[in-house]
Amino acid sequence: MARTMTIAAVSLLLAAVTPAAGQDRDECGDRASLRVAVLDESGTVPLPGATVVLRWNEARRRPVREAADAQGSFFLCVPRDAQEATLWAELGDATSDQAVVVFEPGAASEVELRVGLGQVRSGRIIGRVYDGVTGDAVATAAVSVRGRNRLAESNRRGAFILSGVPEGQHELEVRRIGYAPLGHSVTVTRGLTTEVDIGLVPTPVEMEPIVATVTRSRRLEIKGFYERKLWGELVSGGTFFTEADIERRRPQRITHMIADMSGIRLGPNGKFYSTRLSAGFSGEGCNIKTFLDNADVSDVPIHTLVLPVEVAGVEIYKGPASLPAEFGGSDTRCGAIVIWTK
Repeated sequence: MARTMTIAAVSLLLAAVTPAAGQDRDECGDRASLRVAVLDESGTVPLPGATVVLRWNEARRRPVREAADAQGSFFLCVPRDAQEATLWAELGDATSDQAVVVFEPGAASEVELRVGLGQVRSGRIIGRVYDGVTGDAVATAAVSVRGRNRLAESNRRGAFILSGVPEGQHELEVRRIGYAPLGHSVTVTRGLTTEVDIGLVPTPVEMEPIVATVTRSRRLEIKGFYERKLWGELVSGGTFFTEADIERRRPQRITHMIADMSGIRLGPNGKFYSTRLSAGFSGEGCNIKTFLDNADVSDVPIHTLVLPVEVAGVEIYKGPASLPAEFGGSDTRCGAIVIWTK
């Protein structure tokens, strides 16, 4: 069960968290640099271990999701092709307001993110705006919650984020020149993220707008599943199954759904093998590493450990080229299958 972090809990983190390996400004050379300070809502207490989430607005690059160091600080040398990013901080169920940073070569940016550690009564709305006729992303669409001053603008990929939205039912308003304005009721759950896909209709076209809404799993969000999914689908760097995907397929075993993927074979011993990377491997072939909630279960038939109804998400990486660093290593050269329970 999710819990709200308090100042008392922060004091325990101060003793438990070790400093993260950082970078000095000089190491960035002519690249832009970003330093983030994560503090409590008063701006006086640093929050070590808080998660800093950074999503690039333009660059086709994997989002960043890293823990602040023992001083509540996070430092990054910005990639040369990155021009703008949206970032926020999380600690337990609590979150900061989002900030948008524009980068210039050689310039240093400093951002302070304040996380409210009182009783959390808000959530986040994150989504994508697209053309309901062509399916293309719609940039610079104005997205807001009726009755609140905060406004988000969709980026070049149509993505937007509204943080600090009070829990409860709200009217989401989306406007863009050339499209019919949209109003849609959205329910925000305390401490969770509601994901919305919005299909706007060009004004000359007579059709209903398209809206799909789903509430994200907090567990998967903390584990970085959605950030890896966003990046993986952007560059074809993996295959991802959500709880909704599993419910639609209704497999008798989760292994059946995974083995249906091309390039993957389920052996009689219950292990997964790559049919693409078998050269040079003896016996059954190239064994794909399998993780269950970050634990290596490659030597145990996965269907004996978890039922499909217990699975919240699955990540499938068929080779080392698409494998995220957190699942890398010499023993994952044939790929990895990562399963997360609810």
